[in-house]
Amino acid sequence: MSTITTKDGTQIFYKDWGSGQPIVFSHGWPLSSDAFEDQMFFLASRGYRCIAHDRRGHGRSSQPWTGNDMDTYADDLAELVQKLDLKKAIHVGHSTGGGEVARYIARHGTKQVAKAVLISSVPPLMLRTAANPDGLPISVFDGLRASAIADRSQFWMDLSMPFYSYNRPSAKVSEGVRQSFWLQGMRAGFPAAYFCIKAFSETDQTEDLKQFDVPTLIIQGDDDQIVPFADAGALQAKLVNGATLKVYKGAPHGLCTTHKDQVNEDLLTFFKADARHA
Repeated sequence: MSTITTKDGTQIFYKDWGSGQPIVFSHGWPLSSDAFEDQMFFLASRGYRCIAHDRRGHGRSSQPWTGNDMDTYADDLAELVQKLDLKKAIHVGHSTGGGEVARYIARHGTKQVAKAVLISSVPPLMLRTAANPDGLPISVFDGLRASAIADRSQFWMDLSMPFYSYNRPSAKVSEGVRQSFWLQGMRAGFPAAYFCIKAFSETDQTEDLKQFDVPTLIIQGDDDQIVPFADAGALQAKLVNGATLKVYKGAPHGLCTTHKDQVNEDLLTFFKADARHA
């Protein structure tokens, strides 16, 4: 397997497909780089080098007890970029991965970043606070933690339904997709499955988004049952200077799978546009 070892000894697994301008994918919780394979294969087939890593604690990476926080996730990403010598990379983050990309830009700058894409991403802040009264109450995230402790395997199966909006009356349910979600979730170690909930829900990334100074595409479905659009994509578009917002009508949180053809084409169009930034 292809891995790098971070400064604290954590092994980070990554896939590296194709050649050309690098695109770096940061996945969501509780998944792995496998969640981006539809995009990676499509773009690698069209002249891009596609790199996706399993976040620490997830997939095939090491499962340390520590480091399940946005700062460490971002620093792991920075080490991957440095060790693979990725110049002018395009960074794509889904859900928690969008938070990872935002914190990476805030902590490490955009000297080697050409463009950014946030898909169904968690910033600026999911949790309801005095400063963020429209967020979700802490009870929602406490419920996630309780479910993970009680029966993690069943929790992943149950979570796959709203994740892909398979719980909607008109939905065409793919049991294969649900099983893939379960498998990726079960590959995540218990510490990451549990501690990452705090990382993606309680990390205020308002200031991170204000640090973006590269072309940015924001994609989210308006039927996202995991990360509410009004608290995420709508606010990201206001905080990221000059961002382009694409709202997919009726699309779920897991739209990289359910709407993969549309996502792939929108990514390709965005990457090809204004090549001076590439």
